Amino acid sequence: MHVLKQWRLAAACAFLVASGSAVASDVEAKLNQMQVIGTHNSYHVAPCRSILNLIAGTSPKNARSLDYTHAEFERQFSDQTVRQIELDVFNDSKGGLFARPYVRKLLSGRQRDPGPDPNATGVLDRPGLKVLHVQDIDYMSRAFTFTDALRQVRAWSKSHPRHVPIMILVELKDDSIALLPTKPLRFDKERLDAVDEEIASVFERDEVLAPDDIRGDSETLPAALRTRGWPTLTAVRGKVMFALDNEGAIRDRYLDGHDALRGRLMFASVDRDHPAAAWMKVNDAMKDFERIRTLVRDGFMVRTRADVDGDEARRPETTRRDRALASGAQFVSTDFPVPRRELSDYCVRFGGGVVARPNPVSAAGLDLSRDLEPRD
Repeated sequence: MHVLKQWRLAAACAFLVASGSAVASDVEAKLNQMQVIGTHNSYHVAPCRSILNLIAGTSPKNARSLDYTHAEFERQFSDQTVRQIELDVFNDSKGGLFARPYVRKLLSGRQRDPGPDPNATGVLDRPGLKVLHVQDIDYMSRAFTFTDALRQVRAWSKSHPRHVPIMILVELKDDSIALLPTKPLRFDKERLDAVDEEIASVFERDEVLAPDDIRGDSETLPAALRTRGWPTLTAVRGKVMFALDNEGAIRDRYLDGHDALRGRLMFASVDRDHPAAAWMKVNDAMKDFERIRTLVRDGFMVRTRADVDGDEARRPETTRRDRALASGAQFVSTDFPVPRRELSDYCVRFGGGVVARPNPVSAAGLDLSRDLEPRD
């Protein structure tokens, strides 16, 4: 069935089943008219104390920036009202590249505790995309493989089918770092195809909201947004969507041969006039506040950040958070979906347990306390 017909059918069905519950009907609310909270490096588990101390010996700031741990994905979705996550993904087509982090060998040689072995079960020896932050020094994860992370998301999604779409931001990493012996493998065209293939190995096609679904019969994504816009929330409940965090060479290779992202599963951050423009990464809500508001007002979706390196929580300071929320970016990412009380009460969360609120820019005039995600 053509995606436009699906949206219309879903909207019609919603009219028939709408009830007088406390949660207002979202028949007319479109995907770009919501705002949700996301997490930055959502898989991340802080290095053990001996590794943090080693890093702090040369850069206390770097050590502080790595000292955070996110809850399991299920808890982020169920308990912390998170609806956007971020995964850092490395190419490991042969397996074993990240199985023996250098810092563990270094600390063991100094008779210091190297912390948990990330490869205790042998998972890092297997071929496939891996999820971690920095090779050799910051590698503990809630899911060591890309497919495991996606399976965890899908399991939660299938048991909560009325959720607003979960956006999965994917950053592909292939940069070498001075003094670290493990050299990541390049994401060439074949490996970029493998990212989509691993997504398709976990999610059925109709479980993913992809660029093809938005573009429909239009030549480009911006043209589709001008003529039809985004689908209603009713039409896309229970789905996930993927966005490529990378810009530059990796993004350009991902787009190569896929005009306007035809056949691709991830959205990409490009200039607003690009044929593939629909979603954009604009991380600095302080500097680019008006730019974000303009993009959102013009129908695009945006991800921005509410805090950086834990600085806002340590001060504490809420200006960046408040600007990010007021900007209208649909996805506002944080390291603090709940407070870390040893630092401060700082967190990024809507009041009243709201999961998805009407967007303050693209849905201006609606009650911002309204929850666009029905209670289970």
